[in-house]
Amino acid sequence: MGATMRRATAVLPAGEWDPATATATVTLPFDQRFRRRIRWSDDGNTPFLLDLPRATLLRDGDGLRLADGGLIRVLAAREPVAETRPVDAVTAARLAWHLGNRHAPVQILPDGGLRLPDDPVLVAMLEGLGAVVRRLEAPFAPEGGAYGGGHGGGAHGADHDHHGHDHDHDHP
Repeated sequence: MGATMRRATAVLPAGEWDPATATATVTLPFDQRFRRRIRWSDDGNTPFLLDLPRATLLRDGDGLRLADGGLIRVLAAREPVAETRPVDAVTAARLAWHLGNRHAPVQILPDGGLRLPDDPVLVAMLEGLGAVVRRLEAPFAPEGGAYGGGHGGGAHGADHDHHGHDHDHDHP
């Protein structure tokens, strides 16, 4: 029999631990960073088991505490995204409202730009609203949202009615 697999049992939020203490990294795209239990390999190809009490959104810079005391740093992978830089606050609010109405994950950039998954439907919608959209590969770290974006929060459920309108639009 081989050695016991490493087990990650807790998440240390980015900014609340020293990344220099990490013994490994794991680089993941956004759609793989909401998990509770899964077998992964770190970037050095050493396997470990993510074994958390509940599904958790892992953010770039978070630490995964191993049962043996070690730490694995979570890195956001570069992936296809689209960005737009609204020309003013009204335009930014309008674009953000339309993206939010479609429940699209959005990252707000330090310069006020918006980054979203490179989804042809969303890109066409933004362009239809007059936005200039640039496609690129970059890490994607969207806002968590008011209904489950923090560490330990749940995913956006399909049985909700928190936005006060009829459900005659699609939920991705």
